[in-house]
Amino acid sequence: MKIVKNIIKFCKITPLLLGLIAFSFCGKEKPAEAENTVGSKGIGPVTSVTLGALDDGMAQKGKLNFEAKCSACHKFEEKVVGPALKGVTERRAPEWIMNMILNPAEMTQKDPIAMELLAEHLTQMTFQNVQESEAREILEYLRKMDKK
Repeated sequence: MKIVKNIIKFCKITPLLLGLIAFSFCGKEKPAEAENTVGSKGIGPVTSVTLGALDDGMAQKGKLNFEAKCSACHKFEEKVVGPALKGVTERRAPEWIMNMILNPAEMTQKDPIAMELLAEHLTQMTFQNVQESEAREILEYLRKMDKK
């Protein structure tokens, strides 16, 4: 019975401790995140993306999707809940970015880069019910933001 009480007590304290740890890292960026890892495509439904010239119409749709589904946790210049996204299209392959949007749970369990990001930011990115076409539009918006 004492073991059960200790487990229940541990379960009550753990989320609080994780929250405090996450809060203590707010605003800090590790240099390792800036590493160029463009070669990895990640894990998910997207195996190939062909990029051409920037498509402003697609980027505009991506901006709307980003604002509706991503901006609560991600900004470009600063870490909020997730990492800052400035330069993400230079650090990651387009397939990796789309797979992270479409398949965040498996990515953070199996992809070494996503696992490192989870360990650093201590918050599991959640799937936002984004369709593959919407993820592609968000990617285009990220490309546009990185060209500014």
